[in-house]
Amino acid sequence: MRLPPIAPDQVTPEQLPLFESMTAGVASKYDAFVTRRDDGALLGPWNAWLHDPELGEAFWSVTQAMTKARRIPDGPRQIAILVTGAHFGAAYETYAHGAVAARKHGMSERRLATLAAGERPDDLDDAEAVAHDVAKALLRGGVLPDPIYALAVSRFGQAGANELIYLVGHYCFVSMTLNGFAVPVPRADDDVSAG
Repeated sequence: MRLPPIAPDQVTPEQLPLFESMTAGVASKYDAFVTRRDDGALLGPWNAWLHDPELGEAFWSVTQAMTKARRIPDGPRQIAILVTGAHFGAAYETYAHGAVAARKHGMSERRLATLAAGERPDDLDDAEAVAHDVAKALLRGGVLPDPIYALAVSRFGQAGANELIYLVGHYCFVSMTLNGFAVPVPRADDDVSAG
């Protein structure tokens, strides 16, 4: 980890509003995986954003907007996020959203392993398959092919297709944050807590 976690008693006045907002937001939304140390220091991308609160506030605002939108069902949403995290080899992303997908949606270990390997599971429903294919196509680069775009609009409506595209882009950014700052998956023996 290239940026040390910032304990609450080390947060500067400039960081405090962002720290408080992220701590409350993370605690209310993410209870399936480890998001902070026992002393309250944030982990994951939130720690990196806290180190640069001016930009971190913008990144956190986008994250909140993406979390709130919910124009597509959460199952396909998690598929798109996991495809993106696996594409970039973002270990914390795959760990975190794998836990969300397993705990909240009953995603099997086999499906999670297939996604983590960058492959397409054979048991996706129609909506999940569209989310998978849109994410894969976007991650290859270039213009999203018309048939895949049309399928996304048909399945999720225009607003849902928009959200799916934004979601993949956002998690590309989150994955880059995690990889750039070498954010690890918390170990069981680390001084950490979920939520």
